[in-house]
Amino acid sequence: MRLGAGSRGDLAVDDALGPALADMVRRTGAAIGGVYLIEEPAALLRLVALCGLPVDFTAPWQRLPLTAPVPVADAIKEDHLVWVGSQDEMARRYPRTATVLPYPFALAAVPLRGVRRCWGGVVLMWPADHPPRATTRERHHIAASARTLARLLDDSPVPPVLPDRPRVVAVHSRHHPAQTAPAAVDYLDRIPEGALALDLEGRVTFMSAPAARLLGRDADRMLGTRPWQSLPWLDDLRYEEQYRLAVVSRAPVSFCALRPPDRWLTFHLHPDASGISVRITAGEETAPAPSGRAEPAPTTPGRLYQLVHLAAGLTETVTTRDVVALIADQILPGFGAQGLLLRIAEAGRLRIAGQHGYSAETVELLDALPLDTDVTPAGQVLASGVPAFFGSPAELTRSYPRLPQISGKQAWAFLPLVISGRPVGCCTLSYERPHVFTADERAVLTPLSGLLAQSLDRARLYDTQHHLVHQLQQALLPRSLPTVPGLTVAARYLPAGHGIDVGGDFYDLLRLDDACAGAVIGDVEGHSMAAAALMGQVRTALHAHATAGAAPDQVIARTNRLLADLAPDLLVTCLYAHLDLARHELTLAGAGHVPPLLRPAAGRAHPVYLDPGPPLGVDACARYPLTRGPLPAGAVLALYTDGLVERPGTDVGHATAGLAEHLARADVGDLEHLIDGLVHQAWPAGGHTDDLAVLLLRTGRPHPGTGTP
Repeated sequence: MRLGAGSRGDLAVDDALGPALADMVRRTGAAIGGVYLIEEPAALLRLVALCGLPVDFTAPWQRLPLTAPVPVADAIKEDHLVWVGSQDEMARRYPRTATVLPYPFALAAVPLRGVRRCWGGVVLMWPADHPPRATTRERHHIAASARTLARLLDDSPVPPVLPDRPRVVAVHSRHHPAQTAPAAVDYLDRIPEGALALDLEGRVTFMSAPAARLLGRDADRMLGTRPWQSLPWLDDLRYEEQYRLAVVSRAPVSFCALRPPDRWLTFHLHPDASGISVRITAGEETAPAPSGRAEPAPTTPGRLYQLVHLAAGLTETVTTRDVVALIADQILPGFGAQGLLLRIAEAGRLRIAGQHGYSAETVELLDALPLDTDVTPAGQVLASGVPAFFGSPAELTRSYPRLPQISGKQAWAFLPLVISGRPVGCCTLSYERPHVFTADERAVLTPLSGLLAQSLDRARLYDTQHHLVHQLQQALLPRSLPTVPGLTVAARYLPAGHGIDVGGDFYDLLRLDDACAGAVIGDVEGHSMAAAALMGQVRTALHAHATAGAAPDQVIARTNRLLADLAPDLLVTCLYAHLDLARHELTLAGAGHVPPLLRPAAGRAHPVYLDPGPPLGVDACARYPLTRGPLPAGAVLALYTDGLVERPGTDVGHATAGLAEHLARADVGDLEHLIDGLVHQAWPAGGHTDDLAVLLLRTGRPHPGTGTP
């Protein structure tokens, strides 16, 4: 099979990827399967194909950041199978996922590793009775099926276009040809118990005559509907939740419900990959009568789970940009909106802090509008604390006739962002077509505005702190590297993909004389202002001792004594390289740092293992042995911090060997491009979890087009 494009340019799930997913579900014995593909350049995971589960169930997981704390993202980042064998294990390892999927099941996530790249990942789920550990045969089938899916993507002549919604794929079951539908209906009509069939979406597909009598509703009024929609006395979240439990866990479920005025019915749900068979009994199994009839549900379980999921996601946002990205990636698609304006109240005006779906010209016109309650809905909702919903331009004009129509949007939800009576800002969701805001949507958007307010306020505090620390770090890192004859240099610092994203990794290049240079790479533990400040002290000390003419071992030893006197609480590793370009000699001294890589002009790249001393500041009397070796013309020396080789679930030695192999076969003509390749080799899916710094040095004449060293 070859993956192609459908008539609308969407992923041809029905032609290739979908059948491959269905085959994977059958081969592994799973009940549910889903394929995620990486959406570039946004570094998101998009659910494109689904098997054994209603699409609405997946609303919180249809688009996920690659850094999300979910099994499929971890499988892609760590490049191996992730197995979660029970609900308890899910709660321990992935509490956010367990919160919105509180059902018993086993789960596997595996990356789709192709020849050239990682395309995404697959999630498989088994019924609740599956053993907590996967067998060797199951793991083999999962890995083999994932390779098949990856080959389909590799063989596609063009990159796949991702569909807006996941395509549902059926896993067909076979029946004996002698079994006829009329015979089955006759059999079911002859027994006193009711028989009801639901598809995975919860819609009634078959209803026996006894079931119609027990439920008090004709089959023609039930077929195609959901029981809790057609029968008011089943319109209760508790009953719909039992259906969700059966679908996800694939385990039999039973519950009792009171059919007014006084008849108890027991529903036995038996799920499989194609739907749910429901057996209805009456009279013998009873339950205590409730105090009164259940009130209609304020919102559907899908919306409630969506709210819980979004709340969990908002607790993990760090910056204002994170808040905007989460709203754009998860809230807008969940409510069918296309536009977003996140505005902050400052000095009587609303400043736009983030947007999605608006042109630059429109954003400029809407930015910094006054908080006039008579002119703009944003000012009114901030003053009252009550959201406002306008389903069409006519509705908006009736309430605010002086408000100009600038954006061309056709419907709006204005959500006030208020914390303890203090206005923070306003979040506006907009639609490109008129939209009717149901009570269901309003019931979720109203509490969501409070969660957004807290997240935005926290993010603004973080942004302020981050700006101060980032300025400190930039002041401590070298603004530019000196020019050294006979040496071409490139350097890169990348902050961690989470947290305060400012840490203590540092690098430096010192021109000692016309023929010698000193290169420094180091790593201060942690991500904080203290780490950045200590980094500045270490770099200054190394610079001072090296330029004063000290040998490499003394440069490290003297800096170590200084840190021992300062007694910092943070560990510091460091590597100092002395490059004699006239004699083509390299001298190294290290303090607990990862080994550098050396690639001669002709030959294999390899780690330069040295006998390092302890990290700086641990032992004031520590000695730091020297390691000497040749540094021929045209050689490339790569210094880096452990963020490039320390990856969860990966051996450091294996990661270092992979970097050396990449360096051996890479084009070293463009060192900046080479750094990109090394980072991608270490973190192919992006989202590195630690700071990393890289310093590359190439000796000899520069390659054509790379500039003068």
